[in-house]
Order: sequence, then structure tokens, then C-alpha cells
Amino acid sequence: MTDWRTAVIIGIVEGLTEFLPVSSTGHMILVGHLLNFQGDVAETFEISIQLGAIMAVLVLYWNRVLRMIGLRRQGEGQARGVNLLHVFVAIAPALALGFLLDDLIGRLFRPETVLVGLVLGGVFMMVAEKWKAPVTAETMEKITYRQAFWIGIAQLLSLWPGFSRSGSTIAGGMLAGASRGAAADFTFVIAIPVMAAATGYAIISRFHMLERDLLGFFAIGFVVSFAVALLAVATFIRLVSKLKLTYFSYYRFILALVYWLYMRHTGQM
Repeated sequence: MTDWRTAVIIGIVEGLTEFLPVSSTGHMILVGHLLNFQGDVAETFEISIQLGAIMAVLVLYWNRVLRMIGLRRQGEGQARGVNLLHVFVAIAPALALGFLLDDLIGRLFRPETVLVGLVLGGVFMMVAEKWKAPVTAETMEKITYRQAFWIGIAQLLSLWPGFSRSGSTIAGGMLAGASRGAAADFTFVIAIPVMAAATGYAIISRFHMLERDLLGFFAIGFVVSFAVALLAVATFIRLVSKLKLTYFSYYRFILALVYWLYMRHTGQM
């Protein structure tokens, strides 16, 4: 099922969930399952349109990104902030392991594994809220290389669909001594290179299976996810910075239970 309505629906789901610690990939897999949109094309589509939502982050954080890559000077008295080495330390583990385990990860794009990821990710976020370390980085600019490294290690958990990249990295940051707001800001910044790399690799490695008539389908999903995310990004980033991760954990548990009951009722489990 690759008509424009499917692209619009999944694009909206991606744009609304990318910036919340609830797993946008998990939501797209579950919605795709309901729409009978599954398989290699669906997997590539779900990875690719995430870049549309991440572009919204680039719009919001473009000043910080330009400072990090040296194209804009720091203001007088302004904190030096994170640099490219912080970003590299945080993204290298997930990029390396994701490349090595690409085939295995692809086989996990199923509703059953998403439900497991939703529950385990929710538990991990609750653990982070309960046993978070004393805050030594109140803002993103204060995040150290050590904290960036542990955020990167936590991001490895998000390779399991349903775990949530933002949920795992924010929780990892809090356990490493970053405030919830600082960890959220850093999470959204490192999402740009991570999703750009993931999207590029997904398209290149699966290009042979993409037919020309699918280009419009992919374009619709990309544009919709970007537009929806652009409208939601500022509000959702503030929401994630202020709300305890525990509240998102409750939502994840309820979603997993409801979908599990649905699959049981329809004889799919």
C-alpha cells in the first residue's frame, strides 16, 4: 500500500513523534502494520522521512550548528558550548554498530519487537528519573566529552525499534549528570548527523529495490514530516525539557498494552 494517503499518514506520525521520547520509528512501524504497509520499502521509507523531521531541528538550531562547525563566531561572553568533537563522540558508537548490524536491525522492524522496545525503553527512562546523577551540566553548553560519550553509549539502545533515540539519549544524559533540558537540547543537535547518515545509508544500500514511481511517494512523506515537525518542534522541545520522562513511560506502557491486546484479538500473536 504505497498511495499518497499512506505517505501523508506516516509523515504526520513521524513529524509528531520524532521529538518526543516515545519512538517515532516504533510508531511508524505500528501504524504501517495497521495500514498493511510493511517490508523493505516500508523500512526504507520510515528511515528516510525521519530526515524531514530532523530538518526542522536544523531550522531551529541553525545558529548553534553554524557555531559548532566554525562558520559563526561565539558572541562576546557567550559560553563556548559543544563542538564537533562532542558530536562525534556521541554519534560514533551508534553509527558504527548500526552499520555492522544493519541486516539484524532490519529484521527487528516488526510490531512484536516494537512492543518490547516500548516497554524496556519506558523502564530505562523511569530508572534515569529515579537514579539520575547530580547535575553538573545545567545547559547544553556545559556538557563534557565524558557526558557526550555516555550519551552516545545510551544511544546504542535506540538501535532496537521502539526504544526511542531521544528517550535513550536524554535518559543517558541525565544518568551522566546533564540536566533534562541540556540532555534534550544535545539530543536534538546530534540527531541531525545521525539521521542524515542513517537516511543516506538506507537509500544507498536499498536503492536497487526502489522503483521510479516510488520517488513521489517518498517525497510526500518527507515534505509532510518536515511541515508537521516544523509546526511542532518548538513546543515539543520545551515539553520534553520540562516534563519528567516518567510521564512518557506511562504512555509507552499503555500503547504497548493496547496494541498487544489488538494483536491478540486479531489472532496475530
